[in-house]
Amino acid sequence: MWVVMFHLSSMIFLLVLSIMTIFVSFVFLTENSMIFVEWEIINLNSVSVVMTLILDWMSMMFLSFVSFISSMVLLYSGDYMKTDENFNRFMYLVLAFVLSMSFLILSPNLISILLGWDGLGLTSYALVIYYQNEKSSNAGMLTALSNRIGDVAILLSISLMFSFGGWNFVFWMSLFPENKNFSIIMFLVILAGMTKSAQIPFSAWLPAAMAAPTPVSALVHSSTLVTAGVYLLIRFSVAIESSSMRLALFLISCVTMFMAGLGANFEYDLKKIIALSTLSQLGVMMSILALGFSELAFFHLLTHALFKALLFMCAGVIIHNMKNYQDIRSMGGLAKQMPLSSMLMMLANLSLCGTPFLAGFYSKDLILEISFMGAASMVGVLLYILSTGLTVCYTGRLVYYLMSGGFMVSSLHSINDESYIMNNPMIMLSLGAVMSGAMMSWLIFPFPWMICLSTSFKLIALIISLIGGGLGYLLNLLGEINLLKSLDFYNQVVFYGSMWFMPLLSSWWVSNKIFKIAKNCQKSGDYGWYEFYGGQGVFKWMMNKSSFVQMLQDNSLKVYMVMFLVWVVGLMSLI
Repeated sequence: MWVVMFHLSSMIFLLVLSIMTIFVSFVFLTENSMIFVEWEIINLNSVSVVMTLILDWMSMMFLSFVSFISSMVLLYSGDYMKTDENFNRFMYLVLAFVLSMSFLILSPNLISILLGWDGLGLTSYALVIYYQNEKSSNAGMLTALSNRIGDVAILLSISLMFSFGGWNFVFWMSLFPENKNFSIIMFLVILAGMTKSAQIPFSAWLPAAMAAPTPVSALVHSSTLVTAGVYLLIRFSVAIESSSMRLALFLISCVTMFMAGLGANFEYDLKKIIALSTLSQLGVMMSILALGFSELAFFHLLTHALFKALLFMCAGVIIHNMKNYQDIRSMGGLAKQMPLSSMLMMLANLSLCGTPFLAGFYSKDLILEISFMGAASMVGVLLYILSTGLTVCYTGRLVYYLMSGGFMVSSLHSINDESYIMNNPMIMLSLGAVMSGAMMSWLIFPFPWMICLSTSFKLIALIISLIGGGLGYLLNLLGEINLLKSLDFYNQVVFYGSMWFMPLLSSWWVSNKIFKIAKNCQKSGDYGWYEFYGGQGVFKWMMNKSSFVQMLQDNSLKVYMVMFLVWVVGLMSLI
């Protein structure tokens, strides 16, 4: 009974926090104000090391969404993880993750951001390796080492910002272009954001992290961890606008968006398809941020968090009922067996595709129209169009494999929608997936933007979506009939379906390079010179000196006679 009360009490606390912070966010937004709290920990050479909190509309709104999704995930976990032996440990890890994310959201200071940033890395590693097997261990190691690059970049940027006399980067944005360290700092910050948000070439860890429990995927890999890099760059958006790194960030994010959308059309693992979908949407956020529209990136971050968390939860219910099968080829006809979960999953998918008047439409359509207006290059516009079509294409593929056809597992099954504990958070998130887009657009953009496009450009997103959805359904229908013909393109399918060999290259690089270097360092360093001149060397030297001092303290007459003779001989030699 205590286990049930634990997840319920945590859920209620986070839900109340979410309601409070969203109202505070509305107040800050309407009054155009903020609260800045600073606590000085230590003063070093006129540089203050401080713990800083910024309470403005952006931080409060993001904290509200994170708290709301976390509360729903905790309630959902009460049923999904109820048979797990380490249920309490799982709950504590999720709460530690939410606390780390809160530190990151509320920090305008690089020192205090590091607490949340490293906390996210540690807790995400612990959650990815939660199921203790070889696959989870490998995925956790890849996740930890990929994110560690970003951690080092943050540490280096902290050392470079020492020249500003403080680490409250909010105050130094206008001074960044005039400082010689500006380009290096921005490169390091953008690198940190790219690693945490899994942009190319650090994309391999995000699908690998699906080894974590599904409630973790709904929280960590939809709304919090993967968006931490985007949120950091939104905070640095003023400096990014005057940085020479903008074009590189835009092109990398567009290629990431295209690569993830293409890879999702060749993937058969349900959770990995949704993870690649998340990666594609992260590319959308990063690209529009690189164009200078930080508030629009933040808007898409919020709406995406709601419908993607709902999509992960629906996938979790399906996997839970399918006795932990994750291959979509083993599913089918779920619309008849699980009507509620299928309906909510279709709602999340439609929102992802940008169906008019759902949450994803308001942010995604605005991003596409801004890019079509000339803010993006021709290559960027082409990648936007292709990625939009691919998004609807893999959604149509999911609908074909999950909803239509017959049941593919066995004739004896008990699949149903009777878990009220898992259904309630899904219904709550579905309300957000429907209404959040309109509400947030009215709040964040109270004045309408003037978007001047021709009729063909206005209709291109709708036409591409219809073509992509139709192809996604029909090609897989034909693929079932002509399955052997796909073997003619085996090499291409392997290349596109393996994220352009990125997981293979990342694993090879980690295993062949990093681990070998670490082994050599341990052999020649920790077990060699460091030990000889370090711990053991100092220990032996101190033992010799202490034994000599002990000998002197024994009050032996012979010792004093020898010392007296040495002193006399030394004195005589001086004379």
